Amino acid sequence: MTTSTFQLQRDWLFPLRQALNGIRVHRSRTAHLLCHLIPSRCPFERTLHIGTHQIHIPPLCHLNPLYNEVVALRMRALDYLIAVELDISDYVEVCDGTNSD
Repeated sequence: MTTSTFQLQRDWLFPLRQALNGIRVHRSRTAHLLCHLIPSRCPFERTLHIGTHQIHIPPLCHLNPLYNEVVALRMRALDYLIAVELDISDYVEVCDGTNSD
């Protein structure tokens, strides 16, 4: 019998993914803290103006292997704040389609 050369890769971050997905928001103070700590958009995306040249740095957050879990945690915090009828306007950005950089 031959062994397969293709082996499934182990997800070494699975325990951390489970821990992040297991966090439940039950207090408004915790929800506010999470919304304050987790940005609504990637903080690394920029447009640099050097003289007449313009350099755009794309969002790098998607390279983070835990990006989806962190965004989901922020969404759960926002959902909790909405459920208890608190104002979330400080934590959301309204995008009108224009580039303000």
